[in-house]
Amino acid sequence: MKSKLLLILAVIMGLVTTALFFNYMKAYDLSILANANMTEVVAARQDIKKNQEISQDMVVRVQVPSAGVHPQAVRDFAEVEGLYALAEIAKDETILTHRLGSEKEENLFVSRKIRHGYRAVSVGLNFVQSVSNLIEPEDLVDVIFNELPPEGLSALQINTYLLIPKARVLAVGRRMQTATPESEYVEYTSVTLELKPEDAIKLINASEKGSLQLILHTRVIPAKEASDNASPSS
Repeated sequence: MKSKLLLILAVIMGLVTTALFFNYMKAYDLSILANANMTEVVAARQDIKKNQEISQDMVVRVQVPSAGVHPQAVRDFAEVEGLYALAEIAKDETILTHRLGSEKEENLFVSRKIRHGYRAVSVGLNFVQSVSNLIEPEDLVDVIFNELPPEGLSALQINTYLLIPKARVLAVGRRMQTATPESEYVEYTSVTLELKPEDAIKLINASEKGSLQLILHTRVIPAKEASDNASPSS
């Protein structure tokens, strides 16, 4: 009787073990199948605004079903870092390549070059006032104001002022990129500067009261100045 009971218990335990084993293998196979059908893509970690530059900490890698992956989905951080959003991108949304733009593409629109808190304002200049058309986008210039004397007074009484120091040049004529040796020379008669709103008003007002001249800064950084900037402050 005792041996018969043990036999029955052994059979039952065997059936239970077999059932548990098959259930485990079924779940394991489904897990493997699910992982095999997933693809890693890059998604927004936060809301990204239109025209905002994208950095690596703004995006995250996520797993999505391979069948639903968009052909233009970004797969690697390197494909997005330093680019600009051409449209609003919501948090957790997959990043698509056609919604990103490079700095070169940004340069087609002067409004995207302007830093926050600044404005773009153009000033008309002749060949001499523009430093013989040698000023290039991204140069720094000082704006000099020659104030014309009131009517009836001698021209010798013209007053000259440093109106705005170290203004950033956004464009010369309609060109927003620095010329290369292969670029065709095109003479320009206007320069667009990036200024604070109050300086833009000052410039416009001065242009109605006299003449303006630009003075070009060097782009070369002396070795001593570069080393001073690199050393930690005491």
